Amino acid sequence: MQRSAQRTRLSRILACAAVPVMLVAAGCSSDSGDSGKKEGGGQDKTSASASAAPSASQSTKTVEPARFAKLPEVCKAISAKTTAALVPKAKTKNGTPAPSSDLTSRGGCSWNGLDDKGVKGSQYRWLDVSFYRYDSDAALGSGQERAQENFAKELAKVQGTEGAKNLRTFEASGVGDEAKTVTYQLRKTDADFVYASIVARTGNVLVLLSYNGAGYAGAAKPSDRTIAEGALSAAKEAVAAVAAANK
Repeated sequence: MQRSAQRTRLSRILACAAVPVMLVAAGCSSDSGDSGKKEGGGQDKTSASASAAPSASQSTKTVEPARFAKLPEVCKAISAKTTAALVPKAKTKNGTPAPSSDLTSRGGCSWNGLDDKGVKGSQYRWLDVSFYRYDSDAALGSGQERAQENFAKELAKVQGTEGAKNLRTFEASGVGDEAKTVTYQLRKTDADFVYASIVARTGNVLVLLSYNGAGYAGAAKPSDRTIAEGALSAAKEAVAAVAAANK
């Protein structure tokens, strides 16, 4: 009976040794108090020998720490000067924050407004930015890896916008570790909207930015170049704000 009990305890120890370090405490703690002792209080030699042997967890590769631990104040991530230039008649100059249950992991802010030019018609503009931060996790990978995976997913979502016309995807140079700009046109509310969406990654943080505009009452729609350049300038500020918030 004693040998049988020893074998059982040994099996448990070896099973725990094969589990990564971060999981050992959670998965094997129930046996940690008595796995190396006999009922009489003496130490079980077989168990002591097994526990002294090199653990498989010692050679397990550790997960790379997440580069950024927090996000910037989202509505301040883009300067007031830039938002005023991109959305001249914003309803809320300081931006409207998006609801979030965890501002350390995700947040958003938007600006929109209609610039009435009288007999020359009106120009509508919308700008919004969202941040998503990913922590490193032993089971899911590093924060950077998780952000890379979601970068591809978010880019695919934008590229799959229903009803989009003249869609183009190209590099957004000078924005974070990787970034893509997607431009397209979309017909809605009886107007032709011009869009520029930028999906960017800086370390373990994703920055999703969209800027669009349309002309009303006879006004011409903005050019693709105007909207794309406006989106790029705002995206650069948003990415820079992430690094600044973590200094």
